Order: sequence, then structure tokens, then C-alpha cells
Amino acid sequence: MTKTFRIGGIHPPESKLSAGQGIIPLGIPARVVVPMWQHIGTPANPLVQKGTRVKVGTLLGEAAGFISAGVHSPVSGTVEKIDTVIDASGYKRPAIHIEVEGDEWEENIDHSIAIVRNCTLTPEQIIRKIATAGIVGMGGATFPTHVKLSLSPPLATCAEILIINAVECEPYLTADHALMLSKGEEILIGISLLMQAVKVRRAVIGIEKNKPDAINLLSELIKRFEGIEVIPLKVQYPQGGEKQLIDAVLRRQIKSGALPISVGAVVQNIGTAFAVYEAVQKNKPLIERIVTVTGKTLAKPSNFRVRIGTPVVALIEAAGGLPKDTGKIIGGGPMMGKALISTDVPVTKGTSGILLLTRKESVRQEESNCIRCAKCINACPMGLNPTLLSTAAEFTQWEMAEKNYIVDCIECGSCSYTCPAARPLLDHIRQGKNKVMGIIRARKATNV
Repeated sequence: MTKTFRIGGIHPPESKLSAGQGIIPLGIPARVVVPMWQHIGTPANPLVQKGTRVKVGTLLGEAAGFISAGVHSPVSGTVEKIDTVIDASGYKRPAIHIEVEGDEWEENIDHSIAIVRNCTLTPEQIIRKIATAGIVGMGGATFPTHVKLSLSPPLATCAEILIINAVECEPYLTADHALMLSKGEEILIGISLLMQAVKVRRAVIGIEKNKPDAINLLSELIKRFEGIEVIPLKVQYPQGGEKQLIDAVLRRQIKSGALPISVGAVVQNIGTAFAVYEAVQKNKPLIERIVTVTGKTLAKPSNFRVRIGTPVVALIEAAGGLPKDTGKIIGGGPMMGKALISTDVPVTKGTSGILLLTRKESVRQEESNCIRCAKCINACPMGLNPTLLSTAAEFTQWEMAEKNYIVDCIECGSCSYTCPAARPLLDHIRQGKNKVMGIIRARKATNV
């Protein structure tokens, strides 16, 4: 039987409209806006000022703490100003505005298409190069990769296996799929480098069976690599979650509050593996990524290679322009993505997709009373009680919410998707989770 995780899950329509489209390089815009906060943790500290001339790959902002990541210039040109920008979260973030002039790269970066296979670096040197390049998790979480590779495991625990997340279970999104078909060998080299960094001899690439061409290609390519295998997985959302993927591959479940390393696993996204290859073998920082632009009425759903800092409007225009019936623009996929307040929002390291929903798709169904059907409980991949947590959050019962593990919610939206009463379960839970996490942080600070 095909593997998958064992608790909850749903199967929304896949709607992979841009599958098989390949990767289209997007032109460089006249101006880019590069946020200093493109990762979980502390925003980077700007190192440039108005009037500074930069090249592609110039370090714009240095990591400002243990959990932080450097930010590099995706273009060559002149810094217009250091100001703010409204990002995909809807909040103003510190950012560097650059006027583009040509496309001049830092001399140490190899941006040719030649594949570099051999590496003689130590694990520590590999991690250092990853940190220098500002690599973060490319699946959307944007946790600094060098930090994840450097975390000390608990006593009596060590990494046994590297799991590569090539699931891409969100409906509509195909960026990872396109990347696998285009850069298969480079990805496998990146996986080998990650194996060296975490000192494991086995790596597994988990791919859902709706990507048979990627499964076949990588299965053929891995014959030249030691210790890497491809595991086809049943199509099941949200299998791209770390805990769900580990359960699917290893049949091990992570306790509340624990990390993947507690069961011997380190998980990295397939896009991160490619970024690691470019960082270590090419000295190339994370200055561009693959972004899916899609929607049912969009003229040309596509996968673009995009420089960081490019405004979303440029991607929409390249995909045929904004359809007249557009009701909402989502950053990410329909399940975990968030509505954008403007098409001037810049692409960041965590931008996996831009989804255009029609007005009809954008309107929520009318909410009614909970009918106690338990569909949300059956669908929850974390084994939680979404209706209880939603009610606790709605009525500010924070102690009840914490005792029922609200912080374990992965915000996948499976509960809201299955609710026949159209209740905004995830909205309440997300707000409650943020509040409870704040209470926990304050409690810990008081007890120090």
C-alpha cells in the first residue's frame, strides 16, 4: 500500500494548472524592493545606505542574531533609499529600494549552467557557506537553514536520516515540481551536501504520486548517488507538513513540543536542496526562486524564475494580466496562503506561489451553527479538536486553549475546509494560537 500519514488529512481538488509548463525566466524589473525580514527570526541589519552601488549577490543586510539570515542584492544598481515596504503579511517591514542598472554579478559567483559535482568541504564549512548565502526553508516556513542544520540534538538522539520534502501538497502550486524536472542532478548534489552537513548516510525524497514524471526522473538519477532513495506517497493534504511527512516515511510520530530530530530526522524542502547546491558549489546566495502564478481564469498559468524583490504585479502581467473577474490574490496556495493587500508586494525567499481567485471563489459561504458532526476532528492531521479550540479562542478561554494543545496547530485549514457549517475555525484558532504563544513567552520570561 502506498505510504501516507496516519492521522486526519483531506484531498481537495489538485488544480495543478501549471503542471508541465517548465520554468520561464522573468525579466528584471526597473526597481526592486528587498525586505530585510524574509525569514523566521530577527530581521537582517542593513549594511548599505542611499547611493551605495551594488552588484548581484552583494550583501545588503547581515544576520542580526542566532535565528536570522543575511539578505543579498538580487540586482545590480544603486540604492535609492532605505525605507519600509508592505510585505505579504500586510505589515510594514524595513526594506532596501534599489534602482536597477544592468546585471553585474559579484566576481566570486558562478552563475553559469555548468554543473559542479565534487565537494571536499567539511560539514562545518558546508554549513558556513549555507549561512553566508542566506539560505532559508523554501517551502514557506523560511527558517534559516544553517540554524536548522546546527541545532544540537537532545541527549541520546542523533540524526539518522535526511528527509527531503518534495510533496508540494498545496492545490495549484507546481514550483517544486517544475524545479525537479529542470534541475534534478543539481538537487541531488544539494541533497548529498545536506547529508554531509548533518552526517547521515541515508536520505529519502518523498514525492506524491501525482508527479510521476518527477518520480521517474529522480529515481533514474539517484542511481549515481549513494544513500538516496525516492519514496512515492499517496496524494493526501497536508502531507507537506514536517510531522506528517515523517509519519508517512518513517512511521514515527513527534511528541507535542518536540522537534523532528527527536525521532532522528532532519527535514528539508526540495527547493532548499537546490539552493544549497548553488550556495556551496557556486557561491550563489539566495537571490531568486521559482514562483507559480496561477488561477482558473488566468490566461497563462506559469512557473517563473524570479529575482527577489520583484513586485507581484510583474508576475501577473507575465502570466497574461489580471483577469477582470479576480476577487482575491493569494500569496501561496489556497489552503495556507494569505490574501495580499496590494500587487506591489515584493517576491521574497518564501514566495512559492501567487493564486488569483475569482469573485465567486473568494466569497465565503454563510456561516451557521456547529452541528457537532466531528468532521473537523477527523480531518485534523495533528489529532486536535478544532471546534473546541475555535470556541476557546472566540471566547478568550486561553487556559483551555493551551491545555488542549492549540500551539500544536499547523494552520493547514483542513478543519475549515471540511466544516459543513462554514465556520471560520482556522481564523479563530490562528488568533488564539498567537495569543497563547504570547502568554507562554511572557510566563517563561517571568520565570527566568
